[in-house]
Amino acid sequence: MLAILQSEWFKLRKSKITALLLVGPLVALLVGVSLNLQMEDGVNEWFLAMMFMNFTYALLFLPLITGVLAGTICRYEHQAGGWKQLLALPVSRGRVFSAKYVLLILLVLVIQLLYLAAIYAVGTVRGFTAPFPIEIVWKSIIGGWVATLPLVALQLWLSAAFKSFAAPFAINVIFTLPTIFAINSEKIAPYYPWAQPFSMMYIGGDTEDIFFIPWEQLLTVVGGSFLLFFLCGYIYFQRKTV
Repeated sequence: MLAILQSEWFKLRKSKITALLLVGPLVALLVGVSLNLQMEDGVNEWFLAMMFMNFTYALLFLPLITGVLAGTICRYEHQAGGWKQLLALPVSRGRVFSAKYVLLILLVLVIQLLYLAAIYAVGTVRGFTAPFPIEIVWKSIIGGWVATLPLVALQLWLSAAFKSFAAPFAINVIFTLPTIFAINSEKIAPYYPWAQPFSMMYIGGDTEDIFFIPWEQLLTVVGGSFLLFFLCGYIYFQRKTV
């Protein structure tokens, strides 16, 4: 498994992976630095900045980057018979699929950590005087990462199935854009997978709940969609013709 991970990372290093990892946190940093915050008594300046930054980052970028990364990690195999060469090696298809998935979620975790650094940089540049709310911020960062696990599984499945890079990305865009409207609906938002990254990073939620959402929502929507997408992708990959 480790050897497969090293091989996948070697292939990714030839792509523009660094730019993909940096673009979201940099955009969030620019949003945070340029905000015209109207501070009121009793309002934590860190929380206010994060709420505005999350509208751009967690609502749109985070779900969309899963599709871009998944397409990038499968792009090499779609060229010049790459799947045949890879699957002809003495490794199981299940390990190949799992290795690609593990690498993807690690890359998303790196992006989340860079976003954490962007949040801290915004507060430093703007001279926030309140203590850095590390516990709440970590809860938001880890929550957003957990929320992407089913989306990564779905995008890896689609990227392995479609030779075209544009097809799975277009599907991701089609389901990501309605999130802007879904989060305003109490009936739709808790059950919409693409809305979960924003919901689980929204510090305005109930801080007593796990990742700002109820346990039931985490287990059924995030956990259930992860099992569905991952198992479907895993089974498809096992039967994939090359």
